[in-house]
Amino acid sequence: MTDSFDVLVIGSGIAGLSFAYKTAQLGLKVGIITKKQQAESNTNYAQGGIAVVTSATDDFDLHVRDTLIAGDGLCDENVVRQIIEEGPKRVKELIDLGLEFSRINEESYSLGKEGGHSRRRILHVADMTGKAIETALLSAVEQHPLIDTFEHTFAIDLITLRKLKQLESGSAPADDRVLGIYVLDVLTGEVRTVSAGAVMLASGGAGHVYPFTSNPSIATGDGIAMAYRAGVPVENMEFIQFHPTTLYSSSEKRFLISEAVRGEGALLRDLSGDRFMDQYDERAELAPRDIVARAIDAEMKKSGSTHLWLDITEKDEAYLKGRFPSIFAACLAQGINISKDWIPVVPAAHYLCGGVATNLDAETSLPGLYACGEVACTGLHGANRLASNSLLEALVMANNGAVAVDEFLKKGNSGPEDLPAWVDGEVGDPDERVVITHNWEELRKAMWDYVGIVRSTKRLRRAQKRIENLSAEINEFYWDFKVEPRLLELRNLIQVSELIVECALQRKESRGLHYTLDYPDKADQLRNTIVPPRD
Repeated sequence: MTDSFDVLVIGSGIAGLSFAYKTAQLGLKVGIITKKQQAESNTNYAQGGIAVVTSATDDFDLHVRDTLIAGDGLCDENVVRQIIEEGPKRVKELIDLGLEFSRINEESYSLGKEGGHSRRRILHVADMTGKAIETALLSAVEQHPLIDTFEHTFAIDLITLRKLKQLESGSAPADDRVLGIYVLDVLTGEVRTVSAGAVMLASGGAGHVYPFTSNPSIATGDGIAMAYRAGVPVENMEFIQFHPTTLYSSSEKRFLISEAVRGEGALLRDLSGDRFMDQYDERAELAPRDIVARAIDAEMKKSGSTHLWLDITEKDEAYLKGRFPSIFAACLAQGINISKDWIPVVPAAHYLCGGVATNLDAETSLPGLYACGEVACTGLHGANRLASNSLLEALVMANNGAVAVDEFLKKGNSGPEDLPAWVDGEVGDPDERVVITHNWEELRKAMWDYVGIVRSTKRLRRAQKRIENLSAEINEFYWDFKVEPRLLELRNLIQVSELIVECALQRKESRGLHYTLDYPDKADQLRNTIVPPRD
């Protein structure tokens, strides 16, 4: 028996929840697929806020300019302008749902400033903005009668018309569209078939291709890998934003020290206590993230240190507890009182600026498949995301996608009543599961060592060779054994890593977040890197 929805949403962050709520408001039956609990997403960990023009001292043109500068020549200016100008309307809708941003008084918001911004324009809820947004959207979604949420459910692969016809007749039709997805119930091990007229990928990023990341464990590039396997091109995957300042620890999961801390006056210092950022950029600590991350990386390599320092001790304890309560508490739990002590910081993988290629309606090249949020590449971020533009993009693109999906379904594009059942591997509980763990660690180490903040062609080729070997081994596991979450995630991580390396090898220049020793200068010709689907 095939379950059926008008629309399926993969992911439960700000993009997925916003889209689900908007489409349900249009009268569509919506199913949300999330592999952990609803609230587990990159959105939930976002500290900084939403960059949006709300102040009389700011305007759209300034926000556009700041975004274009940060994007280092590769932003689509039309996309940038439309998203920024649409932002205040979409933020107003969040406020109408009950979200209360931090204020100075009844008339004025407390606006933050982060690297790359020429004005204070970051709406925030202390340093827990993402959590507050997630809470407001979850409340709206849970109360809507047309939305069903399936927690602990893993989206395995998209079902498309072309693949279905190939299985049935051995030949592929010229036209194609999404028909549904196969999902794994993580708790029972059962694989179900779900039909849908449209599917929205809102599965977030891929921070866990690296061993050190600010992302939650769910960020394994699932949506990007699924889309690519279904024949959808990806763009600009080489642009991985490493957040310059995460709390140094022995843990793989790095706690984020928000860029807003530097926006409020924090200084970066080397192990001797000296400032260094003014040697790298005139904006010093408020330079865009790519510049700050490379500067920290260079200073660490120069001294051989495992971390540097972030100093916000000029602010008193009462102020810091009020402005950054979660950061203050997290550091205090490590024995660091940030009003008195410097914070040990180190870069970590944070945000993917490329992804599944879409237009401004969140449409991909595959009819019925849409993407928004970090999984998508719209042209807003270019070669480097401007801080706090991601939540803005998610809100606007979710709205655009809801309108587009509604129009698509009104043309009669409903999901089929029945689809083929999933055929699993014949072997259960592989004795060689240790291979999955070993390959997981090997992949992420290769990505950190060879596809990190500073790259070279030789390093990229080394990574490519290792990833090819891992891909062959894991694909054999995938087809021979029963599917399980760890295997599915590793399969997707390997696919995404291949795409990152392929895009990085295409770019014969250093631009934005991609810096290579072999091509340290920018090329004269602007271009996006594209990996077309393979037959």
